[in-house]
Amino acid sequence: MTGLVVCVAVLAVASAYGVLHRKRSGRVRVRGRDDGKRLGAAELGGELGERATLVQFSSAFCAPCRATRRILGEVAGMVPGVTHIEVDAEARLDLVRALEIQKTPTVLVLDADGRVVRRATGRPRKADVIAALGEAV
Repeated sequence: MTGLVVCVAVLAVASAYGVLHRKRSGRVRVRGRDDGKRLGAAELGGELGERATLVQFSSAFCAPCRATRRILGEVAGMVPGVTHIEVDAEARLDLVRALEIQKTPTVLVLDADGRVVRRATGRPRKADVIAALGEAV
């Protein structure tokens, strides 16, 4: 009987963790630690957008990174003055450490001056990215 109780408890905790993780993944939010951080074209390897820039940190074996690349590319094509830059996290470990990137994909929304205004970990939804761009401009 004790084994059954332990099994049910473990399943309940794992389910709660899974629901919480799924709810937080892909959500575009403001992080206090990003305040004041600026990125330039030299650091990112591409020109910043006139209005905003979507910076995606990816890795070679990241399946959600491909879907994120497609979503950000569509948004950059739809919204004038917005650029999408993809950064290989494995090749740019210095930048990953400086920005505290902990998993891929991670998307940073930069304003026209290169300041980080929003961050999303996991595959973001297109509507959330567009809403974050509205706040960055």
